[in-house]
Amino acid sequence: MTKKFKDYFDGKTARLLGAKIASVAPSFAVEEFVSLIKQGIKGKEFLERQDVFASALGEVMGSNYSKNLKVLTKILGPELSTETGMFTHGYWLWPIGRYVEINGTKDFEVSIVFIYELTKRFTGEFAIRPLLEMKPKATMKIILKWSRDENVHVRRLAAESARIHLPWAKKSIVCLDEFATYKKILTNLKSDKSKFVQKSVGNNLNDLYRFNKDKAEEIIKEWEMGKLH
Repeated sequence: MTKKFKDYFDGKTARLLGAKIASVAPSFAVEEFVSLIKQGIKGKEFLERQDVFASALGEVMGSNYSKNLKVLTKILGPELSTETGMFTHGYWLWPIGRYVEINGTKDFEVSIVFIYELTKRFTGEFAIRPLLEMKPKATMKIILKWSRDENVHVRRLAAESARIHLPWAKKSIVCLDEFATYKKILTNLKSDKSKFVQKSVGNNLNDLYRFNKDKAEEIIKEWEMGKLH
């Protein structure tokens, strides 16, 4: 029987993650963490399991979110060397991303820096959404800067962040409220050297076309006329 993706987030992965944290924070109670995970995931589906992991991280690490991120930064490991691997090599980072998604608004600056590093190993597309809703102008300004980053995963994140219908995430229309910046972001990425990034731009336009046809056609028309370079 083929193993379902949700089943990778079990006691074994809990121990893997716990051991990594304990390697840089020896006081981290690995056995307590593993026990919380094993008890909590029974009968749970994929996203519910992520919540169990995230809750256990907060319970065992303590309530100081910003301090916890400093610890978690130390276990991220090397950056991905290819466009693929975020959900294979970096699968164990998913609960950390969920932890940031849930708690990130507690410290905007620390969260943004962490997400930038996380996405080079996994993805930050879910973790950044609450920050985008909380501080749309400031976050979009940062995302615009990311759209010119040398790292392909950061550039992909720049496109994915403000998608209206990002899979497994709540709908966001920040792109409409900050449309001028949004256009600049997509324009910076539309001819990216990576097809991986170009596909994300296409996903944005597909979402936008279904939600607001006029806005989507405005972008395409301006590209065709050469007004956006």
